[in-house]
Amino acid sequence: MPPDRLRCVSAGLCDARNSTGADRESGRRIYTMSMPAAVENRWITDPDAPLPPEIRGLIFDCDGTLVDTMGVHYRAWLKALEGTGIALPEDRFYSLAGAPTIKIAEMLVREAGSAASPAAITQCKEEHYIAGIPQIRELAVVVGLARRERGRRKLAVASGGFHHVVDRQLAVSGLTELFPVVICADDVAHGKPAPDSFLEAAARMGLMPAECVVYEDAQLGFQAARAAGMAVVDVRPWYQGG
Repeated sequence: MPPDRLRCVSAGLCDARNSTGADRESGRRIYTMSMPAAVENRWITDPDAPLPPEIRGLIFDCDGTLVDTMGVHYRAWLKALEGTGIALPEDRFYSLAGAPTIKIAEMLVREAGSAASPAAITQCKEEHYIAGIPQIRELAVVVGLARRERGRRKLAVASGGFHHVVDRQLAVSGLTELFPVVICADDVAHGKPAPDSFLEAAARMGLMPAECVVYEDAQLGFQAARAAGMAVVDVRPWYQGG
């Protein structure tokens, strides 16, 4: 499968219909992928399947992809919002996965018409989350894939979090040595859904976007990967039994 046949490939619904008018108007190259024999595409839905040789780099989101952090994040948000009168239902929280904490705080304060400080909420949330990091665990399916591909392909992490948090998560989970390249919000001008973090990861690995596949669990990450011109695999069905 040549690189120019790769596009947003996921275990969900990611096909040519996902290309946007903005993509076309900007002249951004869109990588498309036909779906021939099922065996050729088994790597999209089966983490144990061999990857096409044209794929030279794997880029992984961190939270919800490599490590199970979402419950800890949500409990930290609830603690940070206590006394503000601001609600954050669990389904809304999951829909915002991948967005920077300060952006979420600003949005919640604005929507609630609250006088609470987004900066104070962000700081409180981060403090509660950092205290909970020892509770996180690796997500074995994707981590197993990364360990299998170590030495065969280049590996990177591209997260919407900041280094002081992401680096600690990787260390607690025993994953630091697995990823020579770790890109965080500190490293780029724009977070997901902008493509910056994935493009920076590819650049530091010395690869072109078409040579990379992104592993993600959130809509903002899918959008960012598509904007970067990379294939993306939705890992959520792997954890949900298909």
